[in-house]
Amino acid sequence: MSEDHEPAEDHDPEREEFSHDPVAHAAVRAEMTVDELVGEYGDAGIGATDMHEAVDVYAEMIGDDDVTNFFGLAGAMVPAGMRRIVADLIRDGHIDALVTTGANLTHDAIEAIGGKHHHGQVHGEGTEREHDEQLRDEGVDRIYNVYLPQEHFALFEDHLRSRVFPECEGVVSIQRLTEELGRANAAVNEAEDVDERPGIAATAYEHDVPIYCPAVQDSVLGLQAWMYSQTNEFSLDALADMTPLTDKAFDAEKAGAMVVGGGVPKNFVLQTMLVAPGAYDYAVQLTMDQPNTGGLSGATLDEARSWGKIEKAGRNASVYADATITLPLVVAAARERVGE
Repeated sequence: MSEDHEPAEDHDPEREEFSHDPVAHAAVRAEMTVDELVGEYGDAGIGATDMHEAVDVYAEMIGDDDVTNFFGLAGAMVPAGMRRIVADLIRDGHIDALVTTGANLTHDAIEAIGGKHHHGQVHGEGTEREHDEQLRDEGVDRIYNVYLPQEHFALFEDHLRSRVFPECEGVVSIQRLTEELGRANAAVNEAEDVDERPGIAATAYEHDVPIYCPAVQDSVLGLQAWMYSQTNEFSLDALADMTPLTDKAFDAEKAGAMVVGGGVPKNFVLQTMLVAPGAYDYAVQLTMDQPNTGGLSGATLDEARSWGKIEKAGRNASVYADATITLPLVVAAARERVGE
């Protein structure tokens, strides 16, 4: 049995018909560009709206020559295949300072000197534990669904000990270490005619873009640096990078932050503005961490505004999704929009 219902009249009687900015339905077609697709996202809601806003903000950041761009890169982005995107941004002048992890620099160097990451699987024929036990016996490291043969780490160790660490005698900054790593990566890549491009550190070295790695100890690169320091006059000054990085923030006419993932790179990029006269005018973060845990990795950029890390009138956007999906889309659409 059904009843006919009259329209509810419980809204404000003085309210006019509600017609503000209705959600439309995204349309896709063959041969549309990435920026056109993101434009369709702007007509939709929820995560699509966030992606559309992120592209708007990032396009303004990289399209304005007066903006100093800081880039934070965390997570397994190099093993996942995002290496060239970041290197190209450096090459084309869209990154003025990179803050990343020792792990990303390790994997970047492995590819620069001829190593490869390989497609793998999360589970084998048995349980996940049995699968990883088999990989252990075979000498293969797993990063979710990416495999890396362990012999590449032996080549990486030799690379560091023969070409990188000897150029860093005494107490040096971490940025000096990453600079020498980029120089050595580029030299080996060219001398040995490696199929893969020399990568992030090499491109940064060639274009005079500093790479900061504040938690370098938390990586194979850091472990190798520590072991080398046990028998050689070599040590890293963890505070030495603070001055040039904060100087860059202090001198910036306008500043923008692109933060991929969370952790130390995110905080190191954002906290830089705590000792600068201004704050970020633009900020974009791509993360899967949620803000309701109270952790820095998932903290909203609006929260950063309360700390004075982002200007009150600054533009910011957050996209909560896998960065291996969102980073290529945001970069492609923004670069298309600015014609670079």
